[in-house]
Amino acid sequence: MTATRILPGTGEGPVLAMDQGLSFWGGVDPENARVIDTHHPAFFEDLSGRVVMMPTSRGSCSGSGVILELMLNGNAPAVLIFSEAENVATLGALIGAEMFGKTMPVLRVTSEDFGRLAQAPFLRISTDRISGNGIALPIDDLPSDNLHLTAEDEAVLRGSRGEAPALAMKIIRTVARLQGAARLTDVTRGHIDGCILANQANLIFAERMARIGAKVRVPTTINAISVDRQNWQGQGVPLVFGQQASRLADAYTRMGCQPTFTCAPYQLDDRPNLAEDIAWAESNAVIYANSVLGARTPKHPDYLDLCIAVTGRAPLSGVYLEEERRPTRILDFEVPPGADDSFWPLAGYQAGLKSPDRIPLLRGLAALHPTADDLKALCAAFGTTSAAPMLHVAGVTPEANLPPKPLADRANISVRDLSGAWQELNSGPEDIDLVAIGSPHASANECRELARLLNGRPVRASTIVTAGRSIIRTLNVDGTLKRLEQSGVQVVPDLCWCSITEPVFPADARTIMTNSGKYAHYGPGLSGRAMRFGSLADCANAALSGIAPKSLPDWLSLSEGSIHA
Repeated sequence: MTATRILPGTGEGPVLAMDQGLSFWGGVDPENARVIDTHHPAFFEDLSGRVVMMPTSRGSCSGSGVILELMLNGNAPAVLIFSEAENVATLGALIGAEMFGKTMPVLRVTSEDFGRLAQAPFLRISTDRISGNGIALPIDDLPSDNLHLTAEDEAVLRGSRGEAPALAMKIIRTVARLQGAARLTDVTRGHIDGCILANQANLIFAERMARIGAKVRVPTTINAISVDRQNWQGQGVPLVFGQQASRLADAYTRMGCQPTFTCAPYQLDDRPNLAEDIAWAESNAVIYANSVLGARTPKHPDYLDLCIAVTGRAPLSGVYLEEERRPTRILDFEVPPGADDSFWPLAGYQAGLKSPDRIPLLRGLAALHPTADDLKALCAAFGTTSAAPMLHVAGVTPEANLPPKPLADRANISVRDLSGAWQELNSGPEDIDLVAIGSPHASANECRELARLLNGRPVRASTIVTAGRSIIRTLNVDGTLKRLEQSGVQVVPDLCWCSITEPVFPADARTIMTNSGKYAHYGPGLSGRAMRFGSLADCANAALSGIAPKSLPDWLSLSEGSIHA
């Protein structure tokens, strides 16, 4: 047995071994390397200077930015060791090496060796072996690659289009080799995720790329940012933070990106087509594009998204290939009668837990006739607990008829599983100070339904909806925006709940109610507040009363009762 060197370097430290993947973004504090994901077994562990082991990462594409920030501020892990393919954290370490001269070794081992290494209290990684606790595991380089670059790719690599495309192509070439790609593929559009001022590394990277002349070659949209770009000065946002967040957004627009500022680019008028090769980052958008639209994009890490947009080229690997889109796990759902819209985040959350590292086929859901918003909620919650870039829903999504791979296994998701997810996402008290809608960004139909549920009545709890600019324009035209504002609802553009900060986030709020499985999971770590989760109707009732439901929704509690009976 040998370890495989993914990125070079040496290091040593005490071992932190996890049997569950971690999302570095939303799961790790980029300043001090503490695990802030309250749902993770390693909560509050310190990653700094340690040999960090996990099967693979999961969750957000923005984890690469957290790794780069930790490398730049001196709090990075000493070594990363995975037992499966991993792209997000690895890309952050690669950028640290290529652009900033920092090194952090990344290794891959077999599952058997992972178990042995995980028992060691301390490991040392030299140029040729992993040692410690009686272990001496040789390290080999990756096998020789068979990557073929076109003459144009080679010319770009030599600088024919300038410094930025050459750097971007160098990074893409390295990633392609790590992924075992034989060639690159053209992409038609991109979506940038690293535009949130979650750390200084995002700003440093973007401004450096803009300064050396980066320009996107394909139409490229921009994710939600950290401020309401046009109105932050009047919202009490601290001057330095507001200016830096604006500089970050402006750097991407200078590079030719469209100032869409939405984490749900699939809500824009120009959506990708079936089998179209695109290059999106932002986990929920990637999963929705692959699963619901049938477009093709791996879960590109932050920074790689810009490199691909600058060159128009991506490694031909992963779910760009039809074979890699086939399901490798079949999940059969027990669907309780009367399920409301809160079913879909719970279903996605559990599907990710039951399929953390492979593409699943979800069966038993077609009779519920999911809407676009149901599928949005499903994909976002799935992306929170799984590393997979897509899922299939039998009888619903366009590629659900792809035959499962021969070794595909099966698992069930029961009513009890759904109840367990509800309990896990409802750790906060019943008194609600803030209702958070729009993670991912709210659709026009969600906003209309919220306005209908409120019916002109004033909210008691602070209620904020985050939505894309194009959606807000629609709401303004059809009168929905006015109806929401008359009830006291604040509708905020550009921001998302994953990036919102005080004072736009009410400083005195202690408990948050949301209909988002994604935000219910990440919220405690991101905001430091307690969370409650429920349907959109539950959120509307909490907004009006300031009280969350005391127990499981009827459709879950009645079904659980029938099971126990």
